[in-house]
Amino acid sequence: MSSSIHYLDNHATTQTDPRVVEAMLPFFTERYGNAASNHAHGHDAAEAVAIARQQVAELVGADPAEVIFTSGATEANNLALKGVLAVTGDRDHLVTSSVEHPSVLDPADRLQRDGFRVARVAVDATARIDPGDVMAAIEPETALVSTIWANNEVGTINPVAEIAGVCRERNVLFHTDAVQAVGRVPVDCHDLSIDLLSLSAHKLYGPKGIGALVVRRGPPRILLRPQIDGGGHEAHLRSGTLPVPLVVGFGVACQLAQDSLESESDRLRQLTASFLSRLSVLLNGFTLNGHPTDRLPGNLHLSFERVDGDALLAGLTRIAVSSGSACTTADPEPSHVLAAMGIPEDLGRASLRFGLGRFTDSEDIAVAVSEVVETVNRLRRAHR
Repeated sequence: MSSSIHYLDNHATTQTDPRVVEAMLPFFTERYGNAASNHAHGHDAAEAVAIARQQVAELVGADPAEVIFTSGATEANNLALKGVLAVTGDRDHLVTSSVEHPSVLDPADRLQRDGFRVARVAVDATARIDPGDVMAAIEPETALVSTIWANNEVGTINPVAEIAGVCRERNVLFHTDAVQAVGRVPVDCHDLSIDLLSLSAHKLYGPKGIGALVVRRGPPRILLRPQIDGGGHEAHLRSGTLPVPLVVGFGVACQLAQDSLESESDRLRQLTASFLSRLSVLLNGFTLNGHPTDRLPGNLHLSFERVDGDALLAGLTRIAVSSGSACTTADPEPSHVLAAMGIPEDLGRASLRFGLGRFTDSEDIAVAVSEVVETVNRLRRAHR
């Protein structure tokens, strides 16, 4: 990949931090034991897994025993939703929102096809979920509420504490997809009474292919039906040989995120403000989507007037950005998040998501501003 391409798509994935790679390497060729093996090599691997589990737990305010390693957040979300609904008997009702990631929306659709009932709470014009609407959607038969912590497209941060409180008051389990939030904003499962939480390593400068579902130990104990059987790994909730190098990388990524959370978030807010300020001076006819203040540091989601969306994205040859979630960019339909916010389809299609990250610097911002201004103005002149 050309080094001249400036990467600004850190909501899709992040560069694996070199310190994470360095920590992982010995577990491919030197410390290669199976963590379930009962000999010296296995014990060494198991110890490394235990350290990583502690590191993940500390970042999200959980106990190590509550961390269940998965292949990523998609699997974690599936385990949370399908696992809970499968064991709740007469409580056959799920509450979620209209702006969830596909890894929540699609399992919800599957559950509905299988006979469960699903309520999808609407959002306001900033993609924010109202805790009062969640309360209104809860029924006596509701088994689980699942809402996203921070929106993966427009960056809006939801009032998770209030939503968790509503669920606790109504004796309903609460799950949150915290993929975008973890490592970017403070997360504390115990303090906020969160029952289940999903996260993924590759969103916080760790390796792809590893994530976790945090499952509160209780009391009362949370019951889940495993989605993968065979071996009883991960407290019998997720069978399969643990990928020790990835687990180790995940743990180190969490430790690095915890160590730099405040300083990195402050730096990203400053870079984002600089980006928006410089763009505003040079270009008109665009809007910032999402909540104006309660949003992820490093997120900018912009819609551009009088521009063809496909031509806009194709014209940005010096920067790597996206038009929305990396899991839905192959879908020709407009973003379900922007539609739920009431954004007109033409503006929704002419939108860009900028995700600034740990390795973004002032040069990236300067190039991005120049590239966007040049491309938008060129397209507008061509269509007068």
